Amino acid sequence: MDNRIHFFSQIDVIPKKIEPEKLGIRGRQANEFAELGFPILPGFILDTDIASTLDPKEIKKDVAALLDKCAGIVGKKYGDSKNPMLLKVVISSNLAITTYPTLHNFGLVKPTIEGFGNWVGKDFAVHEALFLVRGMLKIEERIKELEDKSKEQAEIAATLKALDNMLGIKRPSNELGDEEEQIPIDKSAEEYMDLYAKYFPAGFFDSAENQLLLTLGEITRMFQMDDQNDNDTALMIAPMVYGNYGKDSCSGDFFSRNVITGNKKLQGKFFREKFNELGAEGQDIDKVGDKHLKELQKIAWTLEDKFKEIRHVRFTIENGRLWLIEQRQVEQKSTQSDIKLLLDLAKRKIVDNASVVKAIDPLRLNEILHPVIDPGSVKDLKSWKGGIAGAPGAAIGRVYFTTDSLLEAKKLAQQRGEDTRTILVAISSFAEDVKAIEVSTGVLTAEGGYSAHASVVARQYGKVSLVAPDLKIKGRKATLGSFSFSEGDYITLNVPFYGQSNVYAGTATLIEPDPKESGLLDFIALSKSFLKKFHVRCNADTTRDAALALSFGADGVGLCRTEHMFFKAERINVFREMLLSDNDKDRAKALTKLQVMQREDFYGILKVMAGKEVTIRLLDSPLHEFMPHNDDELAAYMAHVAKTKKVKPSKPEILAQIDTLHEFNPMLGHRGCRIAVSYPEIYAMQVKAIFEAAYKLRSEGVDVRPEIMVPIVMNASELKLIAYGKKIEGASYQGIVDIEEELRAEKKAKPVEYQIGTMIELPAAALGAGEIAKYGRFFSFGTNDLTQTTLGISRDDFTAFMPDYTLFDLIQGNPFSTLDSRVKELIAMATERGRLTRPDLVCGLCGEHGANPANVRFCMEAGLNYVSCSPYSVPIALLAVAQAELEKAV
Repeated sequence: MDNRIHFFSQIDVIPKKIEPEKLGIRGRQANEFAELGFPILPGFILDTDIASTLDPKEIKKDVAALLDKCAGIVGKKYGDSKNPMLLKVVISSNLAITTYPTLHNFGLVKPTIEGFGNWVGKDFAVHEALFLVRGMLKIEERIKELEDKSKEQAEIAATLKALDNMLGIKRPSNELGDEEEQIPIDKSAEEYMDLYAKYFPAGFFDSAENQLLLTLGEITRMFQMDDQNDNDTALMIAPMVYGNYGKDSCSGDFFSRNVITGNKKLQGKFFREKFNELGAEGQDIDKVGDKHLKELQKIAWTLEDKFKEIRHVRFTIENGRLWLIEQRQVEQKSTQSDIKLLLDLAKRKIVDNASVVKAIDPLRLNEILHPVIDPGSVKDLKSWKGGIAGAPGAAIGRVYFTTDSLLEAKKLAQQRGEDTRTILVAISSFAEDVKAIEVSTGVLTAEGGYSAHASVVARQYGKVSLVAPDLKIKGRKATLGSFSFSEGDYITLNVPFYGQSNVYAGTATLIEPDPKESGLLDFIALSKSFLKKFHVRCNADTTRDAALALSFGADGVGLCRTEHMFFKAERINVFREMLLSDNDKDRAKALTKLQVMQREDFYGILKVMAGKEVTIRLLDSPLHEFMPHNDDELAAYMAHVAKTKKVKPSKPEILAQIDTLHEFNPMLGHRGCRIAVSYPEIYAMQVKAIFEAAYKLRSEGVDVRPEIMVPIVMNASELKLIAYGKKIEGASYQGIVDIEEELRAEKKAKPVEYQIGTMIELPAAALGAGEIAKYGRFFSFGTNDLTQTTLGISRDDFTAFMPDYTLFDLIQGNPFSTLDSRVKELIAMATERGRLTRPDLVCGLCGEHGANPANVRFCMEAGLNYVSCSPYSVPIALLAVAQAELEKAV
């Protein structure tokens, strides 16, 4: 036997001394099957040392002997006229992507076609003969191309096109012309053999032995003429079996477990007495029969243990005997299925915990945290493709173009017991739209991008957000190019983290996430076991958000945005009343009401996060954002004033008051700590509410750790004033420390440990970090505003020119997703300067930058203590931290 020819079977393994590359990819896969002892079809490989130079006559005896060996295992003989064994010839390259054709059904010649037809049916036999012809025509076409015989090549190409039409095989899209009527198969197999014989070497259809040897010769001739052939391709020859070869036969395929849920149960179908699934009615793989099902389960789970991933398996049962045809990697599978597989492998000690954590890309967790579309449910729905993913997931609902119309529609739907799902559609969103986003399933806007207001809020509340610059709204109708919908219509948003987003007309079917059932909570716990000092907090403005984030592994709250609390329907007009009061008495009354509301908010969040730090940012938004923005909101506020004060308010006076709060550039205007300087009573109310909640919880035995954060400071003097107060001739300012001491004495409460710090979100604050650290015990880097003020770019408007900037490489990536190098420099410098003043200074980064794995690594390297992000981003950040820690440990 030529030592360049290698036999394999369920019990015959190619020796390890043979270099794997000599077998080609397909040959190596076949030998892997043999090593596992699976019921594979036997075969042999002409390795790379012989395949490109072989002389068929010289290996004739070896081939005949090996075919007899195969026949002894399969139970059919090559060339037998009554029960012929047919072969496939696989061109086994070492390249992952090749253009070599599928070569099947060798042994179908005039003496064997009738016998084969008696087993599978005459029509099927004709079809397989034509499929054999098609494969060989591809080889002959390539030979003519290499010989530069364009006329003969064109003739074969035309013949192939007609043959594909006859077989119902779709041509590549660039070859499609007008719709052609399918050519009927109306001749016998022998007649087709005579018709196509002219394209092949003489005697091709006369005997099975000659057919195989002639084929090997033609393939070798093709290799020898091809300048790109480096003698690195092998040939594999193996018998074929058929799922329609007798009564106890079938074919099928399955995944080693469910590719959506990850449940350890075979997922697939088999087709009784069919060669493949074409035109067949499949049955669930569970019904294949106990004996075969147990064999398939053993195969599937052995493959999972070997490859550490879900595998796709094809099999055939011929006359009651199971044969494994192919197994390969699965491309389309859910993150959940991968996680459940990995946890299963770890539980059985097939892999260690570190391998589990390293195997999942952190950004893939976006998928498992949000609903996904059932692909089959959108096949017939009209759609629009494109846009910028603001918050991934899938959402269904009736669309409304304003917050008021959405809230009113939702209320009516609840009263009537109808579907309450809604989607906010607007050109852009503002602070007053938070309540609509919170109660909707998703939001579709035209302006901004990943860091736009709508996107940030959607991620905070676990909603879906898509930014579609093509969106136009006119009256009660919206358009996306030629795609249109009206207010009240149903649409479906599909916003995958990877790939293109879609807006569908109508309703799709959603697959809802279940963090516990999906294995996510176990995966989070495993990831957290690798964390050391660096940790992940959450951005949470409600008790619900805090509880959700805690279940996802958050170690405290890094950002509680108090301004969001005031936009609730039952609070907004009280807050407006406070701002627009024209005397101290009325303002004090409104502040007292708000204090009770805030106390309840802080009580809930602090209680959920018992034993963990909760960073509460005092009011940050510009005051004009709280004002009525349309006639309906104004009317509602006036009705509130009339009810509260028992007098009819003056609309002109109210509008005049509102106008005084207008600013041309509110982002850099009267906001944050600047409000506290002008309206100290607002911060005083918030501070009292924080400590009232803390005292109450302490009395209940709850460990509370409030951190009070002063936003948008530009120098140390601002923080010093707000934290510690100041007295000047004729005036004084009561700081946080003073307010706490006074309240504690009034309540006769025990002291509660707390910290005062600031948000570093201006370059001036980063530069002055050393001085600022004298008065603050922690820094939280607000990277959205720090990016805006460092680069001079608005996060809501930059998408208008970013495509042009990207085209000319003027900026790298999205600075509101991945931190800009200069922003990083400011963060690192501020951390270093701050710790020169205060060595135990705690530093964190809050905002959606904290969910980007690349940013997480930077924060760890820069010496920060934590990142903080929305509840639904916490698992992503945790995994990024765990993977970084594992890399450092190597």
